Amino acid sequence: MICIDKHKIEQALAHPVFGLVGEVADELRRECYVVGGYVRDIFLDRTSNDIDFVTVGSGIEVAQAVAHRIRHSHLSVFKTYGTAQVRTRDLELEFVGARRESYRRESRNPIVEDGTLDDDQRRRDFTINAMAISLNAATFGQLLDPFDGIGDLERRIIRTPLDPDITFSDDPLRMMRAVRFATQLNFDIHPDTMQAIKANAHRIQIITRERIAEELMKIMRADKPSRGFDLLNECALLDIIFPELAALRGVDTSHGRGHKDNFRHTMQVLDNVAQASTDEWLRWAALMHDIGKPATKRWDDALGWTFHNHNFIGEKMVPKIFSRMRLPLNEHMKYVKKLVGLHMRPIALVEDGVTDSAVRRLLFDAGNDIDDLMTLCKADITSKNQEKVQRYRDNFDLVKQKLIDIEEKDRVRNFQPPIDGQEIMDTFGLAPSREVGIIKDTIKDAILDGTIQNDYDQAHALMLSTAAALGLKPVKH
Repeated sequence: MICIDKHKIEQALAHPVFGLVGEVADELRRECYVVGGYVRDIFLDRTSNDIDFVTVGSGIEVAQAVAHRIRHSHLSVFKTYGTAQVRTRDLELEFVGARRESYRRESRNPIVEDGTLDDDQRRRDFTINAMAISLNAATFGQLLDPFDGIGDLERRIIRTPLDPDITFSDDPLRMMRAVRFATQLNFDIHPDTMQAIKANAHRIQIITRERIAEELMKIMRADKPSRGFDLLNECALLDIIFPELAALRGVDTSHGRGHKDNFRHTMQVLDNVAQASTDEWLRWAALMHDIGKPATKRWDDALGWTFHNHNFIGEKMVPKIFSRMRLPLNEHMKYVKKLVGLHMRPIALVEDGVTDSAVRRLLFDAGNDIDDLMTLCKADITSKNQEKVQRYRDNFDLVKQKLIDIEEKDRVRNFQPPIDGQEIMDTFGLAPSREVGIIKDTIKDAILDGTIQNDYDQAHALMLSTAAALGLKPVKH
């Protein structure tokens, strides 16, 4: 049970910065409060180095005075927004004047006016973020909680201070924040708040994709990220912001046979990966590993439901999705694309039997990402039939051991053939051409297939015989 524990507040405010800010505020004759997430986290026993302060009057003036009193601090002033930031070695202090806000329907950017603390608390997104603690000497440590944020912390509820329909229509990003907080804190969204999100889901389209991506990244970093995507699905936001993921939902039936619900499967794989790794991009790969299934779903009278080449289709979809969602189009995207394309390969080795050649090729294609790929593929083993799961995991362990053995013996991971394109061109007097590519690939494939060793003399002999078959002769130098 969460209660207003004065001792807990005293401990949280024991840091000298709170006394300093309160002292500065008193000298300037300003009301000053610590607000928002820092106050919430006091009661959740969470720590943070980001602290928000609200003053009745200019927050910039208070920030300037505070920065003047803290040695080696850095002050940043944002006059357009009426805010200022003071950075110290271990803290980020944000100052803003109390304000009231009103909105125009076509924009989430509010019309801002000076206001009281009550005005400022009313404009907050959720009750658990609308609490304030006074820093003025006369009322130091007093909690102001007009919307029962403490009660909602105890009930583990995300709820808006005012009418949620107006709250979300005014600032639709708060719908994403509701899902994100519910995911991070493992809270429920109040039924009235959830209903308002559903009613206003279409309003998310006025929010920039960058801001939506920022919230998705925070959801992805949670202990159980599937909760966030389940909530986005429940409140009708998923269809708008990530239609390719929404398309995985549901089960089709033909001839009395259905396939697994690929959305539910994806959520399980995502959580399996999250239990094994905190790497957010590996989690994105888990989320998108079956993204190509809706486009490849077919009924086959002999095989039942099939999803042939869904990994290759999904691999092609990744860059387009990252671009639309304003996710980074850099090595992170390439990593996710690569894992989506390769995620069926280890499973195929389990099913078809393991040859040294197939393992060498997987090691070569995966390179340094082989361990992450194996984490993803192990997470992808899901079934209600526990015997089947255990059988696959046992076979999977054999594949992992084979990978270790082949890598120790052949050093294939990220290997470079002993003869490169430049030597081929120099030997036969060629410019970059199809013939150079054929010779290079023949040498690479022969090494991966075990036909020749990763040895210069054997590779050179194969280069000469392959070139001869193409009608090429070495040039004299």
